[in-house]
Amino acid sequence: QVQLVESAGGLVQPGGSLRLSCAASGFPFRDYAMSWYRQAPGKERELAATITSTGGTSGYTDSVQGRFTISRDNGKNTVYLQLNTLKPEDTAIYYCSTMIRGERYWGKGTQVTA
Repeated sequence: QVQLVESAGGLVQPGGSLRLSCAASGFPFRDYAMSWYRQAPGKERELAATITSTGGTSGYTDSVQGRFTISRDNGKNTVYLQLNTLKPEDTAIYYCSTMIRGERYWGKGTQVTA
Protein backbone atom coordinates (compact mmCIF):
# COMPACT_ATOMS: atom_id res chain seq x y z
CA GLN A 1 0.00 0.00 0.00
CA VAL A 2 1.04 3.58 -0.54
CA GLN A 3 2.94 5.00 2.42
CA LEU A 4 4.30 8.50 2.84
CA VAL A 5 6.28 9.16 6.00
CA GLU A 6 7.49 12.64 6.81
CA SER A 7 10.50 13.34 8.97
CA ALA A 8 10.16 15.22 12.21
CA GLY A 9 9.64 18.95 11.89
CA GLY A 10 10.61 21.27 14.67
CA LEU A 11 10.71 24.62 16.35
CA VAL A 12 12.88 27.14 14.53
CA GLN A 13 13.60 30.79 15.18
CA PRO A 14 12.28 33.20 12.55
CA GLY A 15 14.90 33.52 9.86
CA GLY A 16 16.10 29.98 10.45
CA SER A 17 16.10 26.93 8.22
CA LEU A 18 14.79 23.40 8.31
CA ARG A 19 14.77 20.46 5.91
CA LEU A 20 11.86 18.07 5.74
CA SER A 21 11.99 14.70 4.05
CA CYS A 22 9.31 12.23 3.02
CA ALA A 23 10.03 8.56 2.46
CA ALA A 24 7.67 6.95 -0.04
CA SER A 25 6.85 3.29 -0.59
CA GLY A 26 4.22 1.07 -2.14
CA PHE A 27 4.23 2.66 -5.60
CA PRO A 28 6.74 3.40 -8.39
CA PHE A 29 8.00 6.64 -6.91
CA ARG A 30 9.97 7.73 -9.97
CA ASP A 31 6.78 7.79 -12.07
CA TYR A 32 4.82 10.31 -10.01
CA ALA A 33 4.91 13.98 -9.21
CA MET A 34 5.20 14.79 -5.52
CA SER A 35 3.94 17.73 -3.51
CA TRP A 36 4.20 19.36 -0.13
CA TYR A 37 1.05 20.90 1.33
CA ARG A 38 0.69 22.80 4.56
CA GLN A 39 -2.11 23.70 6.91
CA ALA A 40 -1.79 26.58 9.33
CA PRO A 41 -3.99 26.83 12.43
CA GLY A 42 -7.49 27.89 11.48
CA LYS A 43 -6.75 27.82 7.76
CA GLU A 44 -7.37 25.46 4.88
CA ARG A 45 -4.68 23.15 3.62
CA GLU A 46 -2.72 24.74 0.79
CA LEU A 47 -0.28 23.53 -1.82
CA ALA A 48 3.20 24.79 -0.96
CA ALA A 49 5.40 23.14 -3.58
CA THR A 50 5.32 20.46 -6.24
CA ILE A 51 7.91 18.63 -8.33
CA THR A 52 7.59 16.53 -11.45
CA SER A 53 8.46 12.84 -11.55
CA THR A 54 11.92 13.45 -12.97
CA GLY A 55 12.58 16.45 -10.76
CA GLY A 56 13.06 18.62 -13.79
CA THR A 57 10.35 21.11 -12.96
CA SER A 58 9.09 22.49 -9.68
CA GLY A 59 6.53 25.06 -8.65
CA TYR A 60 5.74 27.05 -5.53
CA THR A 61 2.98 29.07 -4.05
CA ASP A 62 3.80 32.77 -4.06
CA SER A 63 4.27 33.02 -0.31
CA VAL A 64 7.19 30.54 -0.29
CA GLN A 65 8.74 31.28 -3.69
CA GLY A 66 12.44 32.05 -3.27
CA ARG A 67 12.57 30.69 0.28
CA PHE A 68 11.55 27.03 -0.06
CA THR A 69 13.07 24.42 -2.36
CA ILE A 70 11.53 21.07 -3.24
CA SER A 71 13.76 18.28 -4.49
CA ARG A 72 13.70 14.52 -4.85
CA ASP A 73 16.00 11.52 -4.96
CA ASN A 74 14.39 8.81 -7.06
CA GLY A 75 17.08 6.35 -6.00
CA LYS A 76 16.02 6.77 -2.38
CA ASN A 77 12.27 7.18 -2.99
CA THR A 78 12.43 10.41 -1.02
CA VAL A 79 11.20 13.96 -1.57
CA TYR A 80 12.59 16.90 0.35
CA LEU A 81 11.50 20.40 1.24
CA GLN A 82 14.18 22.89 2.26
CA LEU A 83 12.66 25.74 4.24
CA ASN A 84 14.81 28.87 4.49
CA THR A 85 14.22 32.30 5.98
CA LEU A 86 11.30 30.95 7.95
CA LYS A 87 8.60 33.36 9.04
CA PRO A 88 6.01 33.01 11.81
CA GLU A 89 3.35 32.64 9.10
CA ASP A 90 5.10 29.47 7.90
CA THR A 91 3.99 27.77 11.10
CA ALA A 92 1.86 24.85 9.97
CA ILE A 93 1.57 21.13 9.67
CA TYR A 94 3.40 20.07 6.51
CA TYR A 95 2.12 17.11 4.50
CA CYS A 96 3.78 15.06 1.79
CA SER A 97 1.36 14.04 -0.96
CA THR A 98 0.98 12.39 -4.32
CA MET A 99 -1.87 11.55 -6.65
CA ILE A 100 -2.07 8.09 -8.18
CA ARG A 101 -4.78 7.22 -10.69
CA GLY A 102 -7.01 10.02 -9.47
CA GLU A 103 -6.64 9.30 -5.76
CA ARG A 104 -4.66 11.62 -3.51
CA TYR A 105 -2.49 10.11 -0.82
CA TRP A 106 -1.20 11.91 2.26
CA GLY A 107 1.41 11.45 4.89
CA LYS A 108 0.46 12.01 8.52
CA GLY A 109 2.07 15.42 8.56
CA THR A 110 4.82 17.07 10.56
CA GLN A 111 4.65 20.24 12.65
CA VAL A 112 6.87 23.19 11.77
CA THR A 113 6.82 26.15 14.13
CA ALA A 114 8.67 29.38 13.44
